[in-house]
Amino acid sequence: MRAEQATGSLAHHGEGPVWSPSWGGLRWVDMLAGDVLTLGDADGAVSRRHVGDVAAALRPRRGGGAVIAVERGFALEGPDGTVTALEPLWDDAGVRMNEGGCDPDGRFWCGSMAYDQAPGAAAVYRLDPDGSAHEVFGGVTVSNGLEWSPDGSLAYYADTATHRVDVFDHDRERGLTGRRPFVALGDDGNPDGLTVDAEGGVWVALYGGGAVHRYTAAGRLDAVVEVPTPKVTACTFGGAGLDELWITTSREGMGPDEEPAAGALFHVQPGVAGRPVREFAG
Repeated sequence: MRAEQATGSLAHHGEGPVWSPSWGGLRWVDMLAGDVLTLGDADGAVSRRHVGDVAAALRPRRGGGAVIAVERGFALEGPDGTVTALEPLWDDAGVRMNEGGCDPDGRFWCGSMAYDQAPGAAAVYRLDPDGSAHEVFGGVTVSNGLEWSPDGSLAYYADTATHRVDVFDHDRERGLTGRRPFVALGDDGNPDGLTVDAEGGVWVALYGGGAVHRYTAAGRLDAVVEVPTPKVTACTFGGAGLDELWITTSREGMGPDEEPAAGALFHVQPGVAGRPVREFAG
């Protein structure tokens, strides 16, 4: 199947799409511009809001607003749209947040990366509803897609530099344990953002690969979405029936005349539905 272009080339580095009825539709980030983009549900117009030097990832809050991963930590958007940055988690200007998601208990997890992609320089953090933040594990290079299975017992995760998607066991008390390979993509495969559908299938954006792959819960490739630009960054399910796959792309490192569709938003109806996004409980 082939994705269709839904917007113009709006983002330098589009990432992290999220669909929420509380927002009236789809939001995603132009990460290195520090902007959150919103797709108008009625007219398809795109609005842009600046929230910081970096806007890495976001999820809706149960009481309204959003939790946002910014350059060196987290920020909270209130129901009125006011954005309040929490205390930075580190001082190193060479490291930034990159990608994350909420677990079934409403905690927001997000991993980082060094701007120069130095091996092992990054880590994964968890923001709890009480506002406390914790480093969960380190030794990460480019922390990417993190999403839970429908029943919450598994979590899928990509450190892009490993060229594979891993799976963890998950429960509230122990967190993420038992990390093991789920899918190995080979030296030329770069897993980026990912999402999980209602059947437990894992949809993985391939940065530089011009595609999104679906893997069954057993790790078997069973669907490919072709995207007509190479730097595919992330995907999510949206629409009234959660039956549309929305896909973000990047034009980072490209010249102004290269790949005119790079940085656009794409969508496709893949024949399977997603599940409602998990919200931050804080």
